[in-house]
Amino acid sequence: MRRLFYLAAALAIAAVALHSCSNKHTERNNSEENSAKVLICYFSATGTTEKAAQRIASLTGGDIHSIEPQVAYTDSDLDWRDSLSRSYVEMHNRSFRPALLDSVTDMSGYDVVFIGYPNWWNTHPTIINTFIEANDFQGTTVVPFMTSGGSNIINSENELHEEYPAIRWAKGMLMNSVSDNDIKDWLNEIGI
Repeated sequence: MRRLFYLAAALAIAAVALHSCSNKHTERNNSEENSAKVLICYFSATGTTEKAAQRIASLTGGDIHSIEPQVAYTDSDLDWRDSLSRSYVEMHNRSFRPALLDSVTDMSGYDVVFIGYPNWWNTHPTIINTFIEANDFQGTTVVPFMTSGGSNIINSENELHEEYPAIRWAKGMLMNSVSDNDIKDWLNEIGI
């Protein structure tokens, strides 16, 4: 009986030691995986996409850069029902490239660049095209994210892949109603 007690105690100690080593190995792997230098770039006309960008930054430790138009959008510019509004005109001429306040963003040293934007007409605003075309993404992984009142990100992702096939794209995410755990799962899925 005594021998059985010692054997059970030894097995319990071994199990605890193995579990502890396993946890340390997992923590080390996670910190190695999260060593990528991250930049979160976003265009936000109303503040919604900015909040999504801040959530990603807090979970990745990444730096943030706001994509600013040279001329800020007014409420009337954003009236999607008005065919004369600025956003309507820009989105119905996909070759339109709104000017940026800062034409080039320093991306040197970043491994991963997130690009966030609101959904306009079931895709990304043309200012995102201006931003992409003004910058060098060679050697980086680019991750789109979108905020929307009801659409998904699929059409935007397809268009971005088609328009910029030389960029190494990772799977994007629609940020509506997602929890921090959803974002963490997405980051893990894309290897960040």
